[in-house]
Formats: sequence, C-alpha cells, structure tokens
Amino acid sequence: MKAVHFGAGNIGRGFIGHMLSASDYDVCFVARNPKKISLLQKRQEYPITLANKEQDTTIVNNVTAINVNEQHRVAEEIASADLITTAVGVSALGDIAEPIAKGIYLRMKANNHNPLHIIACENAIGGSTRLKKRIYPFLDESTRAKAERYVSFPNAAVDRIVPAQNHEDPLQVTVEPFYEWVVHRPALLDGFKEIDGVHYVDSLEPYIERKMFTVNTGHCVAAYFGYLTGLKTIRQVMSNTDLRAKVRHVMEETGAILIRKHGFNAETHQKYIDTILGRFANPNLTDQVTRVARSPLRKLSPHDRLVRPAMQASEFGMAIPHLTSAMAAAMLFDDKRDEEAMKMQRLIHEDGLSPFIRERMGIPEDHVLHQQIITRYEELQGHKVPTLLT
Repeated sequence: MKAVHFGAGNIGRGFIGHMLSASDYDVCFVARNPKKISLLQKRQEYPITLANKEQDTTIVNNVTAINVNEQHRVAEEIASADLITTAVGVSALGDIAEPIAKGIYLRMKANNHNPLHIIACENAIGGSTRLKKRIYPFLDESTRAKAERYVSFPNAAVDRIVPAQNHEDPLQVTVEPFYEWVVHRPALLDGFKEIDGVHYVDSLEPYIERKMFTVNTGHCVAAYFGYLTGLKTIRQVMSNTDLRAKVRHVMEETGAILIRKHGFNAETHQKYIDTILGRFANPNLTDQVTRVARSPLRKLSPHDRLVRPAMQASEFGMAIPHLTSAMAAAMLFDDKRDEEAMKMQRLIHEDGLSPFIRERMGIPEDHVLHQQIITRYEELQGHKVPTLLT
C-alpha cells in the first residue's frame, strides 16, 4: 500500500508519517525543504524520539520524498496511491489543491478504480471537506463525476503535541507519547486498509469538539495567560499554580458545554482534562508561549477554539467568566514577530474594541458576551507585563 503525505514538518514526520509506516504503508512525503527532501530520498528512514523519561527512539522506514513544485511527479504518485494525507496547516490547503487535482485527473484517465482516500490531518473542523472544495474547481465535469465514485474525503481529528525543535539530524523529531487520530468511518470506501492506532467513529463531531475545546482551547489559553505574565514556555505556565488553575477553569467551562451537548460522562471527561493538563506540563517538552499563541486572528475567529465554545455556552445559558477572560487575553497578544498579532493590534487600535469583536469574532454588539469581553480586556490590560519575550 502506498501513501502520499503533504508536509514533511514535525507533525508530518513525527505523527502521520510514523503511523502510516507502522501500518506497512510506503510513504512518499511531498515537501518544500530541499535538504529534508534529499535526506529522505537518500536514507529512506528517520528517527523519532518520545518525550518521556527513557527518551525512547523509533526508526521510521519505507519513506521517501519529492518536491511539491514537481507537479507532474506529484500527480504520478497520487495516480497510483491508496491514501493521501496532509499536515500543512489549514491556510495552506489551497496551495496543494492543484497538484492533488492533477493526480486525480491522471488516476481517472487511467481508469484506476481502486478507492482513494484523502484525509486532511489539520487543526480544523471539516478539514478534508475544505480540501475537497479547493480541489474540485481544478477538475473537469467528467473527472469530478468519476471522482465522486472512487475518491473519498473522510474528515478527521488529530492530536499530538510536537513543539518547534532543532536537532543535529534535520530529520529527527521529538514527540509527546500521547496521540489521537480519529476518522469518520461512514466516509470510507470498500477496500480501505485501516491504519493501526486510528480510532474510526460513526459520528466525528463529538471527538472534534472534545479535542478542539479541551486541547486546542487549553493550549492557547495557557499561552495567552502566560504571555501576559511574561513567561516564556508552556511548562513555566503550568508550573505556576495560579495560571494552571486559570487554564483548568477554562477547560472546565468548555467541558460543561461538551457534557451538555454530546452527553460525555462528567467523571470521564474530568479525567480527560487532567490528562491534557499533564501533557501541557510534560517536563521533557519545551514549547514556547509565542509559538502556541501565534495566529490570534485565526484562533479568535467565529468557528475556532475560543469563540465557538463561548457562543455555544451562551446558547445553553452557561456562565463562562474564565473563557471570556481568555478571549480578552488573546486580544492583548502583541508579539512583534507574529504578523497576525500585529494586524490584530492595528485593527483594535484603529477601529476600536467593539468593531473588532463584532467583525472579526462574529459577536454582535447586543450579545451578552460582547460587553463581557470588553470588560475583561480592560481589566487585563492594566496587568499586562510590558516586556517583550525573546
């Protein structure tokens, strides 16, 4: 079985590529970094190390790579592949749509009717569906009709913390021991080879929202509160009793939403929160606050990890003082090295808080949360540590 994976970064190598190789897939990475491409082609293997006390290391083999700009070669690989996966970031899905479309075209032209599954392993709800919408405009009507029969785009939820890192070996990657990859089973076509370690479910939304509202929300909240306090790493934040309690309170508020909406067992979900907090505090991982906090405009958008649970809580009539405080903290993130952060600060400065909350966060001025966020913002603004992180 052959898999084509877009993205040879830390998540691609340390999570998706590793799991595919362990399930006996030959993995072809489609990447941009010439050095990594050359090394993957030459060595056809790389090491991953677990961030545990023993620093357990595994060799991932049966891998190679090609450059994303070699579109004809990429298309040929896709034409004969059994599976396509991505870990490029939601904003980059449009950049890989055309080469995937060319591969689907070659595949249909050659009458290859073996099932092809395309799974976007991104931090987004409906990532594979989004990718499909990007790909289909590049296909003619006849090819689209065939693709509807033989190509499927199962949505997925993925979870593994892989911080930015540097190693002497450019291919080595350190990952946390915990991982979760959930795939929507009803979208699978006959003949799909299941991936070892993947959890296949009939209803994906509960798992996506559990991960987004707990892991993604909690992680960025730790970063934004930590930034306001002048801390540099997530581990430092989690070592601070007061800040750790703030993060827990936010996760308990989002947990109440999940329990109400999806019927999760309260005791089981509390254990899940405890597990996530333990992951954030992993002494063998060093993750920069500014890395986790980056791209605040995306994280404050209406359907992402902060506003989405807040609006659902409002619908249920739930009070969320800690989550509104977290949103205000995100609005105060002003790292000059982050392009989105600087754009956000310009918007707030030029247009004002209320228009930003209305236009960028999608919360109307007459909504109960609107004024609450402004109040929290003004409270936090006076306590922000002014020094820039380095």
